[in-house]
Amino acid sequence: MLKNKHVDYYMDQYEAGKIKVSKYLVLLFSYLKKYVLNRDDLYFDEVTHERYIAFTEKHYFKLQPYQKFITAFVFLYYKEGDHPFFEQFFLYMARGAGKNGLISTLTHFFISDLHGIKKYNVSIVANSEDQAKTSHKEVFDVIEQDGKEGVLQSLFRHTRSEIESKTNGSILKYHTSNAKTKDSLRDGCVIYDEVHEYEDSAIVDVFSSGLGKVKHSREFFITTDGFVRGGYLDDLKERAERVLRGEAPDDHLFVFMACLDEESELDDETNWQKANPMFHPPMSDYAKELFRVVKRQYISLGNSKPSARIKFMTKRMNTPATDLTTSVATWEEIEATNRPFPDLNHRTAVGGLDFASIRDFAAVGLLFKVGDDYVWKTHSFIRKGFLDSVELRPPIYDWEKEGFLTIVDEPVINIKHIVDWFLEMREHYGVNRIVADTFRLDLVKTALEAEGFELIYIRNPKAIHSKLAPRVETIFANHNIIFDDNPLMRWYTNNVYVKIKKDGNKEYLKKDEVRRKTDGFQAFIHALFEADNVLEEEEDFFLDEIAF
Repeated sequence: MLKNKHVDYYMDQYEAGKIKVSKYLVLLFSYLKKYVLNRDDLYFDEVTHERYIAFTEKHYFKLQPYQKFITAFVFLYYKEGDHPFFEQFFLYMARGAGKNGLISTLTHFFISDLHGIKKYNVSIVANSEDQAKTSHKEVFDVIEQDGKEGVLQSLFRHTRSEIESKTNGSILKYHTSNAKTKDSLRDGCVIYDEVHEYEDSAIVDVFSSGLGKVKHSREFFITTDGFVRGGYLDDLKERAERVLRGEAPDDHLFVFMACLDEESELDDETNWQKANPMFHPPMSDYAKELFRVVKRQYISLGNSKPSARIKFMTKRMNTPATDLTTSVATWEEIEATNRPFPDLNHRTAVGGLDFASIRDFAAVGLLFKVGDDYVWKTHSFIRKGFLDSVELRPPIYDWEKEGFLTIVDEPVINIKHIVDWFLEMREHYGVNRIVADTFRLDLVKTALEAEGFELIYIRNPKAIHSKLAPRVETIFANHNIIFDDNPLMRWYTNNVYVKIKKDGNKEYLKKDEVRRKTDGFQAFIHALFEADNVLEEEEDFFLDEIAF
């Protein structure tokens, strides 16, 4: 059994009931005992780790037990080959938990002679320059404050753009994530800051490709939660959970996820340490001051708008909350649509169609009813000229490769694409009725009716939103919607803004008129409007019920 006093101390604190931790840390402790600490081919480099602790506490701040726990695993190595067991670290904590401070100390140590690796370059990456500079500036300030006669200035050249070890050539630099390519540093370590802002893995792919040329390569993903759903962070969280559950034994991602287990835990302030381990007792002076600030913000929520509570939950408690007065569903409910399609053969469907403009997006789909579930099979057509003129954040071209959409290089989206898709679907499924609103249906009415489809006209599309809203809320809440694994449809749905009018009626609008498309969701709503007339009375058909 591997032993490390800092690891043992933190885990023992939880076992003794002296601290509270999130359910993910409970899983982490179990994972470590079952898959890591029981191995005999690993060792903790306690000498280097203690050097790091001494360096940090001399030049920066006193490390908290959870920080010593995390960093112990930075220096966990294989006995054979002497390379790190954990090469990637996911540090997910509430605002104020000291993520950037910890990274500042690690990056400074990594480029120092105390680490013992020459030319161990470190890159810090973030979406904005200000965020990317956070840890870099902290290291710069520590060196600057040491004075011209201090030991740090004798060892490091420090400028506002990079910090370099004078003795081993290691360099610390920051980068913004909008760079298509990065500088030609041979990185030993990359820090991805505030990962919640990453729409996809593009920037990670760019920077990770430069690793491996220097020994002991590492990547750190540090973040609080945020407001981008379906992006890189959600994928990383799913991956982290698989690791913690032991479902990915070969994936050596170190996972430290601090958050509330449930939103209801908010009202007990002793639970706040689950999201911010700085609040573990006994609290430091820094933690005490931060706690007072957080408590003052919590108390003020009673007089604030719902959006303030959502921000507080997301940032201070690291627990995303959804304002159900303005969103069609929670992200968890949207994720729950990711279930495999059931057998749809010999089932009747109703078609749905929507496109706000034939110059950008068009969405088509079939809605089935299987038991209590509504099953939505959909496809989209997107004009290339629109993509060239508007920078959409989602990975549209990747989604095309996966078959969720078709990009057409035409002045406008040709109606033939829509007609051909419904014709193909009719060959496989019993679809004859298609629903869209009158204004947009005029463009395709003649072509579809010429092929024998029955067209249903919705004269006032917004009027049906209020009628359908209770059912939409119910089927999302009860997980009675199946989209299969369709990230495009999840994106559409998450883009819907629910406007509550003065008369209490609801309308489904876009959160952003240009970049947050909802065509697939609106097509679903059109089909749902007619679903009861077409699908409700359908029953499964069994051959053994027929007397031959």
